[in-house]
Amino acid sequence: MNVAIQIDHLIKSYGTNTVVKDISFTVKHGEIFALLGTNGAGKTTILECIEGLRKYDNGHIKINGKIGVQLQSSSLPANIKAIEAYKLFCKWNKAQENELFNVFDLEPLKNKQYKDMSTGQKRRLHLALALIGNPDIIFLDEPTAGLDVEGRISLHSQIRKLKEQGKTIIMASHDMAEVESLSDRVAILKDGKIAFIGTTAELTNNVGTKYRIFIKTKNPLQNAVFEQGYWVFTAENISNTLYELLKTCKQTKNTVLDVKIERATLEQLFMDIAKEEK
Repeated sequence: MNVAIQIDHLIKSYGTNTVVKDISFTVKHGEIFALLGTNGAGKTTILECIEGLRKYDNGHIKINGKIGVQLQSSSLPANIKAIEAYKLFCKWNKAQENELFNVFDLEPLKNKQYKDMSTGQKRRLHLALALIGNPDIIFLDEPTAGLDVEGRISLHSQIRKLKEQGKTIIMASHDMAEVESLSDRVAILKDGKIAFIGTTAELTNNVGTKYRIFIKTKNPLQNAVFEQGYWVFTAENISNTLYELLKTCKQTKNTVLDVKIERATLEQLFMDIAKEEK
């Protein structure tokens, strides 16, 4: 069977507030699947329902494989050392101690107490603990939150290696660059429902290919956002929009100092959908 996770008509409410509204989707074996959404869209609630950490009101969840979980917010006893936590989790999972401790560069931290670890060090330890049981499916909720650039790059490398090993990864993240770099498919949640599901290329086709034209001029331009010295215009047709802008500048004798063109990023496409919610 190619399906790792199957969700059918999932509903979850907190009192009178329904935060997950009849959601259905599947996650394939071996893919990285990302859940996106603004704060309160239901990302963490959906993950916790799948993980068995939260009861849901209606629907069906089927998981084909063993799971490992890295929570968005988790903690260990303040005085426990990294090596002690690792050995303890190995016993809980009835697993042999293996190279995981070194894979995540935890050897230099083995005698360091949890309370003295940085956010990045804690993140690496939590991920190692989540993988001790050799899970088939790994849940990552905001995996790089609080990490510095070096820590993010290192963790992204480990996530790619897990995918190469055939692991299925489902993640929730606010980092659009991270999602665009790692994920095979994305689901965008809006008001408790799925507004889009598919690849980032399909998202571009669904929303429409958009470009941002940055133009620096001697005098101000009308109907434009000003960002870091440039007037910014959004366009679906570069040639027509750029032609009209340059024509206007020529007619008004407004000297053009520089022009840049960028294709819309996943973050900008996501924001387009998020704005529709409001």
